[in-house]
Amino acid sequence: MFFENVKKSRLLIEQHFHGAYGVDFACCDEKEVLELSKTLLKHGIGGFFPTLATDSIKNIKKQIKIFKSASEHQTSDMAKILGVHLEGIFLNPEKKGIHDETQFLKLSVTNFKKIEDNFIKIVTLAPELDKNFRLTKYLKSKGIKVQAGHCVGGDLTECDGTTHTFNAMSPISHRGKSTALSALINDNLYTEIIADGIHLSDDIINLILKIKPENKIILVSDCLPITKSKHKEMKFCNKTIFYDGKKATDKNGTLAGSTTLLDSIIKRLLDNNINALKFIENVYNYHNIEIEGAVWWNDKNQIIAVEKDNQVLYKEKR
Repeated sequence: MFFENVKKSRLLIEQHFHGAYGVDFACCDEKEVLELSKTLLKHGIGGFFPTLATDSIKNIKKQIKIFKSASEHQTSDMAKILGVHLEGIFLNPEKKGIHDETQFLKLSVTNFKKIEDNFIKIVTLAPELDKNFRLTKYLKSKGIKVQAGHCVGGDLTECDGTTHTFNAMSPISHRGKSTALSALINDNLYTEIIADGIHLSDDIINLILKIKPENKIILVSDCLPITKSKHKEMKFCNKTIFYDGKKATDKNGTLAGSTTLLDSIIKRLLDNNINALKFIENVYNYHNIEIEGAVWWNDKNQIIAVEKDNQVLYKEKR
């Protein structure tokens, strides 16, 4: 397929995503996952990692089984389910954010084995709580990407990346180490950023883009189930989250995930003369993913067509 005078990119990969259109990955069933994956493809998202926040061991295991089963029943007109991103339970209470600290577990191989599954592909954890990096090394031996997040530690040498950089981590310090500083100066680390204009200021986004190698930046949404739904509040991590039409917070004003899908984040960056399309390849390389397809963007930085496995979906008629 060919369009004149439009931008073309690979399909988007979303690696930090809690749900959308009212579908909550913490409690959804297989049918809901499949329906959402079909909708996501129309947003140019060719693959995604359902992300589980802090929860009980029982429920985490139940939801992993649902995602795994759904992945086996997908059709070509759906965004591919690529595996689970486990964001919760191995975090630092000092940077809990919206997570339920009462359900955090001590970082240990023994505790991970309580939920272990080969469908877990990414684990966010607080490296400073991982004694001698035993859990981190075990996860990496299983081919799992380890990302520092909800943490305060500055030693990220054993990590593969950082989760929503600057959010829920120790900030840049001019004395000593910090998580955010280590994320910026370590060229080997992949760095997630939520560039929705709420989680990070445009100045910080520009700082990240100037300092980090282009091939190590990963755009994510950290999208909440309330996104693209009629709901104004929802339960998340055992808290009530309120949506004011722009951002989602708890009653104390603590910011939760975003309410913007990845294609809209990319549009925002393009509108601000930041070439976000050059970062799309990075997540493919990070996970060694191969998904055939393309996205076409018009001069207003909107998606006009999506192609996957030689099947074309039109979002907007020309």
